[in-house]
Amino acid sequence: MTKNIKDMSLLTPLIWILMILPVMAIAFITSEKGKLKYLIFFILYFLFDCYIQQLSGKYVSLEFLGLRFTWIGKILSLITSLVIIYSVSKSDRKEIGFTTEISSKKQLRSGLLFFFGFLLFDFILKMILFPKGASFDLETFIFQATTPGLTEELAFRGISFWLLDKVFLPKWTFRGIQFGWGFIIVTVFFGLVHGVVLKENHELKFDLMTIVYLTLISSLSLGILRKLSGNLIYSVLGHNTINVMNVIIRIL
Repeated sequence: MTKNIKDMSLLTPLIWILMILPVMAIAFITSEKGKLKYLIFFILYFLFDCYIQQLSGKYVSLEFLGLRFTWIGKILSLITSLVIIYSVSKSDRKEIGFTTEISSKKQLRSGLLFFFGFLLFDFILKMILFPKGASFDLETFIFQATTPGLTEELAFRGISFWLLDKVFLPKWTFRGIQFGWGFIIVTVFFGLVHGVVLKENHELKFDLMTIVYLTLISSLSLGILRKLSGNLIYSVLGHNTINVMNVIIRIL
């Protein structure tokens, strides 16, 4: 979820849902439909996850401990995801990616090569564009190295992939792995969530560059890594690697 959580309007998650509806409509028209009830589950899960993070960020502070980040919201998000994961069958947990098994060594290798290729491009571009000279902050480093990747991968490329694949049945195959509209929806949705914010003063921030870049670079590469590896371990590590890289580049 966006970093501007404390001054974000409660309408923002609803705006995100409305913005992704056209993509869902295309998916509905062009794909073989599964069980539509899982689309309702996806929306309800997403909104619940957003609001527990947002409300905890607004009303629960750890500043008395000297902590500035939304640790409580991320912990609650993690608990929510784990409750859902452990409430389903073992086979469903595997589909979510909550497993240590991999698809195959060849598919994992393809996923890693794809991810690190995109990561190299990401690193070079950010070395050119990012401002430098920021001071090192331990809390920032620890936070970015842990919670965003863990919670967002479980939510987006874990539970959301799983739910949407039950709605829009996968019909494409890449490297022996099935992909569908659920992959496209989540990939675009991740960019929207990080690039669109309605503030409490009703000022709308629409950062097209962030949306496009995160969708085509970070979200796409992490999604392919998740699919080809067969589990969430690699995408969580990849997500946190990107975040740590961003922190390090800024302090060079």
